[in-house]
Amino acid sequence: MKKFIYIALIVLSSTGSYAQQDPILTNYLANSIAINPAYAGTSEALSINLVERVQWVGMNGGPNTTSFTTSTNLPNPHLGIGLFAYRDALGPTVETGMMGSFAYRILFPKGKLSFGVQFGFDYLGVDWNKLNPEDPSDPLINNQVKDKAALDAGFGMYYSTDRFFVGASSTHLLENKILVSENPTDGKTSFSKLLRHFYLNGGFTIPLSDNLLFRPTAIVRYVANSPLQADLDLGLLIHEVLWIGVGYRTENCLNFMVEVNIAKNLHIGYSYDAWFNPLVSNNMGSHEIHIGYDIDLFKTGRMPSTRVF
Repeated sequence: MKKFIYIALIVLSSTGSYAQQDPILTNYLANSIAINPAYAGTSEALSINLVERVQWVGMNGGPNTTSFTTSTNLPNPHLGIGLFAYRDALGPTVETGMMGSFAYRILFPKGKLSFGVQFGFDYLGVDWNKLNPEDPSDPLINNQVKDKAALDAGFGMYYSTDRFFVGASSTHLLENKILVSENPTDGKTSFSKLLRHFYLNGGFTIPLSDNLLFRPTAIVRYVANSPLQADLDLGLLIHEVLWIGVGYRTENCLNFMVEVNIAKNLHIGYSYDAWFNPLVSNNMGSHEIHIGYDIDLFKTGRMPSTRVF
């Protein structure tokens, strides 16, 4: 496994490397502001969400992600603000960051159209000693910087009604460098940078009865020179208390989700990812748990009785 991580880091630190860099969360609806700043304030409440994801259980050094998001509407119905903080670990690398979001909303009789921007920073730390290399004097390791911070920015649009939503956004607009090394022999510099990520997601609800609500949702992710990735999820809300769902990710992954609305303001959820690709023999799936709390902070009375999106 250490050799795998070592090779991955060499690829990461090479000029022009391309890969999905944003953490992928199964319950992306609980983390919407992380990928789309226009979502800020659309829940018409102060929404606080914490997500913990352990990916590829049983694989030493596998990804582990912690995400904290909060956003709120303001007394002015056209404005929303938010904050996103995260920690994403993979082997000896730990990436952390924080982004502040601002959204402006145009109100229509049956819906809201939001435009949002986010600004913040991304910080990458690397513990090269964890690689346990055969040759500790290898200049590829000795000349790597141990951490690097970079400014970051994003933009998004989001339209929603009581029964429908669609969003489009892009993160890492500045494409700043996040890891740099210099060869003392020839002075050449290698780097990896935050590549622009593009997202398109949407969903709608269909009432099946007074106590059943059907909610299909989907998200598409794109990074230059990487395969297009998509999730398709089907959720069912029972008695406005229990969400159950199943989904498929295009890298041959099935997702199973459950969420309980413990109270009007509090919900807790869990999801499990089962992989059906070459990784299946090296891990026992991925686990994700989240907890969310909503408060009608400004007493506007616009907070819905049950959060659907």
